[in-house]
Amino acid sequence: MSVATDDRVPELDGSPLFLLDELPGAEELLVDGAEGRHAVDVLRMTPGEWVRVGDGRGTVVEGEVVAAGSEGLRVRVSVRHEVPPPALELVLVQALPKGERGPLAVELATELGVDRIVPWAAARCVTRWREDRAAKGVAKWRSAARAASKQSRRPRVPEVTDVMTTRQVCGALADVDVALVLHERARHPLATVALPSTGTVAVVVGPEGGLADGEVVALRSVGAQPVRLGPEVLRTSTAGAAALAALSVRTRWS
Repeated sequence: MSVATDDRVPELDGSPLFLLDELPGAEELLVDGAEGRHAVDVLRMTPGEWVRVGDGRGTVVEGEVVAAGSEGLRVRVSVRHEVPPPALELVLVQALPKGERGPLAVELATELGVDRIVPWAAARCVTRWREDRAAKGVAKWRSAARAASKQSRRPRVPEVTDVMTTRQVCGALADVDVALVLHERARHPLATVALPSTGTVAVVVGPEGGLADGEVVALRSVGAQPVRLGPEVLRTSTAGAAALAALSVRTRWS
């Protein structure tokens, strides 16, 4: 049996998506480990059901479950897709929230289409990632992004970078096409900002204590525009998701 290839973006039909670190090119593959246990023990997948399996980097195969048991799911591959990245990349620079609000911000941003997430150690962050805590924090955010990608059936898991300082964030923003800073005192609403059809748009979200004046000056010095979402002041863990939804309405959800 030959496997058909298709470069179209696969339509969502309710089939679950499982992610493997590497996607073999064989006509049959095994979804094992934690993914396989989740498929068999939690989702109760059985032979005959249709599933998707991806590598999180744009390659997705579709096929029929031919066996489900202690080793996981064995899937006969029928179609292979190569899903290109979006023409307009969406980046979220997220100041470190308290506790579990960090993974929540990542989860919401992933479901709403973010392509890259930058953890930011802003001046007024209550949470501080030092030494080993930084590595653990980033790993937790990456795990949240992967889980949310499966839930929302995204073929590409967003990148979560290492934590950055304000100086590093400013350096990264200098290379994007449009940089927006959410600020409750900004004059211009995000809805009126001119957006490109290709390139990179970044949204900067400050911490619970707000942006320090020096941070606003530094961000503006590299071309970032202060914007507001509306009259309400949102939590840092939800403001990024709201901004991404507003951007997606204008650039992707049509």
